[in-house]
Amino acid sequence: MKFKDLGLAEDILKSVESVGFEEATPIQEQTIPLVLAGKDVIGQAQTGTGKTAAFGLPTIQNIDAKKEETQALVIAPTRELAIQTQEELYRLSKERRLKVQAVYGGADINRQIRILKKNPQIVVGTPGRLLDHIQRGTLKLNHVKVLVLDEADEMLNMGFLDDIESIIKSVPNDRQTLLFSATMPEDIKRIGVQFMKNPEHVQIKAKEMTASLIDQYFMRVKEFEKFDILTRLLDVHTPELSIIFGRTKRRVDELSRALESRGYKAEGIHGDLSQQKRMDVLKAFKKGELDILVATDVAARGLDISGVTHVYNFDIPQDPESYVHRIGRTGRAGKDGMSVTFVTPNEMSYLQTIEKLTKKRMTPLKPPTKKEAFAGQMQSAMEEIAQKLENTDLDRYVKQADQLLEQYSAIDLTALLLKVVAKEDINDIPVKITPERPLPAGKKQRSRRHDRYKDRRRHDYKDHRKTKERNGKPKGKGKAKNKNKERNFTIRQK
Repeated sequence: MKFKDLGLAEDILKSVESVGFEEATPIQEQTIPLVLAGKDVIGQAQTGTGKTAAFGLPTIQNIDAKKEETQALVIAPTRELAIQTQEELYRLSKERRLKVQAVYGGADINRQIRILKKNPQIVVGTPGRLLDHIQRGTLKLNHVKVLVLDEADEMLNMGFLDDIESIIKSVPNDRQTLLFSATMPEDIKRIGVQFMKNPEHVQIKAKEMTASLIDQYFMRVKEFEKFDILTRLLDVHTPELSIIFGRTKRRVDELSRALESRGYKAEGIHGDLSQQKRMDVLKAFKKGELDILVATDVAARGLDISGVTHVYNFDIPQDPESYVHRIGRTGRAGKDGMSVTFVTPNEMSYLQTIEKLTKKRMTPLKPPTKKEAFAGQMQSAMEEIAQKLENTDLDRYVKQADQLLEQYSAIDLTALLLKVVAKEDINDIPVKITPERPLPAGKKQRSRRHDRYKDRRRHDYKDHRKTKERNGKPKGKGKAKNKNKERNFTIRQK
């Protein structure tokens, strides 16, 4: 369906045309008329389906551009998503010249306060920083007409439920509320009942959410095999742009360093990096200066990067709902994508839970052999050589080339060139990949709806109890006490 058929104003349609949108996506087609009509909406859709425009276009149309007051508030789980949402809303509202501001942690709060004093019509922010501004009195919400909760399930997974409820209670009751989430755990359903007025439900079915254009594979591997198998996959697949997901920040750091030492153009992002560093890495990835982005779930949430052809789940997600978000990084805009998930033997139950959620079976994949990986390296090397031959002026090297051809055969020289370009020698460089604790086996999966710190304490206690039982000594006596302390300390550092 065309945007002009959805009831949007002419100036809004002009903005739509200027950003290159042509036909509305299913979530846009179903959501925009409802929002224009003033309805509360619960939309089940993942990142990459066009939901920002789905709530953004009608919200922009309903805002009074003449009034310099905050009329729309968008809550997003991460800084990256807040920034990207702000940028897209700014582009979509260019014809109406609305002021759109993003506020998030890790940035200068005094600068944000100065900007908020100018009363931007739309504010996009992360829960913690929004609540900070509300409590300081620097964010005025008494004129807010539209409240948007974007990627609500992820905000719950990150432990923001209390913050979200506090923010909702700070907004006028006569507002319009729009909630978007890839999945619908019970806490999100409760928000819909408690804080929304007869919401309309728009759902993109699970099989559509995981996208028919994404070929989904799994590979049964042992922990110590993962890195070598990953590099072979990269050599065989030769992805244009790929994202590798690790479970922890340490995993991301070690993977990105190991890949770089083996000659791959890779960098990692996670929550401990500065905002500037993360933005620099993402900019390099978008420009093609990096081939591989290694990321944690939270750091990659909401990334809007076109051209990602492959997603590798180096660690299967503990929360099966995160799988939907991970593979949503590829298979966009009608292009094919591929995902490969590594599964250790005791993690097969997690694979089954994911398949139940997505209503799609993953195809088993055999690890590539060294011979297949070598063939992939050679193919990439030949393509690189061919490209450089077409785009490089070689006149100044011809004399020396003739001298070499007098001493060596053309075949030997070409073989050496392939070896150098393929960087085969660096394949044996040792790397450090610390084994991660395997996920608990044989336990029923559930959404991580509790506060993240409470989950951490419960996990530590269980491990403490198991350590005590293994040692067979009561707590607080002799070496067993020291071992317990050391064990718990190690877990908390993860």
